[in-house]
Formats: sequence, structure tokens, C-alpha cells
Amino acid sequence: MSTKTIVITRPSGQARQLSEVLQASLLKSGIATEFSPKIISLPLLTIVPKSDDGLAHEITETLQFADLAIFVSPNAIECTMRLLEKSWQDLSNCLIPIGVMGGSSVAALKNHGIGIEEVPTAIILPQDNAHWDSEGLWSELQKLQWNWTGKKVLIFKGDGGRDWLAETLKNAGAQVEAISVYARVPLDLNSPAWNDIHKMDFSQSLWLLTSSEAVRYLGQVKLPVDLATAICPHHNIADAAEQIGFGEVFTCEPGDEALITASQAWISI
Repeated sequence: MSTKTIVITRPSGQARQLSEVLQASLLKSGIATEFSPKIISLPLLTIVPKSDDGLAHEITETLQFADLAIFVSPNAIECTMRLLEKSWQDLSNCLIPIGVMGGSSVAALKNHGIGIEEVPTAIILPQDNAHWDSEGLWSELQKLQWNWTGKKVLIFKGDGGRDWLAETLKNAGAQVEAISVYARVPLDLNSPAWNDIHKMDFSQSLWLLTSSEAVRYLGQVKLPVDLATAICPHHNIADAAEQIGFGEVFTCEPGDEALITASQAWISI
């Protein structure tokens, strides 16, 4: 029986999806059941959508004058569209292009019919998935060769998070408004979700870390992560994992497929 454990630290719904795909890929790869690791969900942060009618009205009004909307994550897309309860193209008199930082955000947009309309909404995405981040999106936006002076840009995000892209756009002359559409609530230390964590062998554990903020919260919890291995889909997350003391930290490309491939490589060691 395998003593290895994989810990998925995403919010519950996203963790469930990744866990199911990971389990299916392990079966498909031919790994015997007795050598298959235990997969644990530890939702370090819970996404709490905002439901303020006043905020919905503010967003709708602001969109009338926007030149570009940026969603920092699939959560930002889901929470915004839930808040507005309208199709994207019905929210403005003109087609507002959308910037996103990764393939999962493109999928979230398509789930809401965005980008696949009769006259598709333009979606701007870094073409190289190794650059699915703020810097990659800014590089892609520069290819538009816009004069940013006076351009109105809305950034939909959660409370906190990085401000690099907003500051970069402001420095280029854009008028930037960051709108928080959700909050992140840390996992209660008394939650039963910690029970399996306290029982496992940390030296045989692999942590899939996909949020720098979640990693920083984990650092406040006294766990022997110096014995554990972490896989991170971005160098900023990897830096945070090293700072809180993970024994081994590896960086993979963004996206679930890369996380799964890296997990399989760890299992085979």
C-alpha cells in the first residue's frame, strides 16, 4: 500500500475537479491501486462572492465607459457574472474586449457564452502558457499598440492580491479601476479538513500549491513542511513556498495538465 499523499490546496469546487482528473489520469497510466497515492483536499482559502446590489449597479454603470475589462482568475469571472446576471454583450452598448491570464479563465468565459457569440467578444490571452500571468498579459496587450492615455480599464479581482498589472497600466497612462468581486476566507484551524493532514507522513507528501496567498496562510500554520515537496505553476508561488520552508519546491507550467504530469513524475520516484 502506498504511503504517499497528494494535497490539493485549491478551494473545494476546483479541488474536486482537479482530484477527479488526477485520479482518472493515474488509472489511465496503469499505476496499480496499491501504489496510487491518497489524494487529500485542503481548501486553504474559500472564495466568498460579493452579492451587493449596489456593487452590481456600479459595475454596470462603469462598463458603459470601459475600453477593456480584465479578469484576474476564473473566480473573478464566476463571481462577476453571478453578480450581474446578464450576458456580457448586454452590459454595454459596445463590445468590450476581455483580457485574461490563463486557459482556465478562457474556459470560464466560454461557460458563460463569452467569446463564442455570433459576433465574438475579443479575448486577449498570453499565447505561451509559460507566461500565463500578469506580465504575460501585459506583453500581449502591448501588441495591440494602443495609446493607453485615457483608456478606461476595469480589473475584476478578489480582495488583496497583486497590483502589478494595475500599476503598469496606470504608468502607461490608462485610467484603471480595480473592482473586488469576492473575498478569500482562510480555512478555520478547527476545520475537520486538517485531520488527515495531521495524520499523514509529510516526507511522503506532495503539495499542489496554486495561490501565493494560500501559501502565505499555510506558513502561519505550524506544520513540518520542511519534510514535504511542493509543485507550483508559477515562480511567485514557488518563491512563497520556499519562504515558508518547504523541503523541495518544483515549478511546472500553468494548467492542470502540467500539475498532473508533474504529480505523476513525483509518484514514480
